[in-house]
Amino acid sequence: MTSATLEHPDTAALLRAGNTNCAGCGMSIGLQWLDEAFAAQRPYLVIPAACAIVTAGAFPTTSYGVPTLASTFASAAAFATGVATVADLNHDHHPTVCWAGDGGTYDIGVAALSAAAERNENILYICYDNEIYGNTGGQRSSATPEGAITSTTPRGKEEWKKDMMAIMAAHRIPYAATLSVAHRDDFLRKLAIARDTRGFRFLVMLSPCPTGWKSPAEKSVELIDLAVRSGIFPLYEVFDGERYRINARPDGTDVSEYVSHQRRYAGGALDAEVARSRIAAQWRFLETMAERFPA
Repeated sequence: MTSATLEHPDTAALLRAGNTNCAGCGMSIGLQWLDEAFAAQRPYLVIPAACAIVTAGAFPTTSYGVPTLASTFASAAAFATGVATVADLNHDHHPTVCWAGDGGTYDIGVAALSAAAERNENILYICYDNEIYGNTGGQRSSATPEGAITSTTPRGKEEWKKDMMAIMAAHRIPYAATLSVAHRDDFLRKLAIARDTRGFRFLVMLSPCPTGWKSPAEKSVELIDLAVRSGIFPLYEVFDGERYRINARPDGTDVSEYVSHQRRYAGGALDAEVARSRIAAQWRFLETMAERFPA
């Protein structure tokens, strides 16, 4: 008998205790809050190659308490399209949720993601963004921030992080938003909006990874709070690709406070002045959009 048969699928915890996730993993927090937001409407999960699919464990047991489909690295949104379509044909009201890392979202899976968004498939796509290929050794992804040291950028990444929210907003999908594990009420509110919206929804959470970020596990939530307060990770929503709402603004915390707790920035690879300039430019754009096209 597998662990999946020991609990009723409508009452089982989405992420079971005893899983192998690392201490301080932001993905684990996100899964628990996803569980809470979808308590009355259990989802089908589609997970590509990522830490999250390793979480399931070895057959015939599983750490997931809901039906979970492992997809190929490049195809999570395509697999989810099939699941959601069959569910609709069968009048099955369980939502379909893609749960993918930044490698399977920003890079390898971006074609399938864009295609599903353009078709406005009835999928909730959540990216837990730990800014590296965390499951395969901590290599650089296009979500890796400038100056961060990875196994493939030993002197620090030279390029700025890809703006995936802007890309998804350009698809004019019904709802897109950023999530912070340091802002629980905002996180759950956005999950509820996404849950109750039909069509393609995209959420991205900055997911601390103590192993890849070389940061203390007990500081994971504090790090995300500093990311929001310094402005390097804006909390905002975009409705139908055109209406913007800012949820939290920088409070004057300098970006150096955020990076100081992460040894991935050791050696001076990050130019703090360049980082401040990029943060300021991003916020000028967001403030302008929120003022001209408010939600």
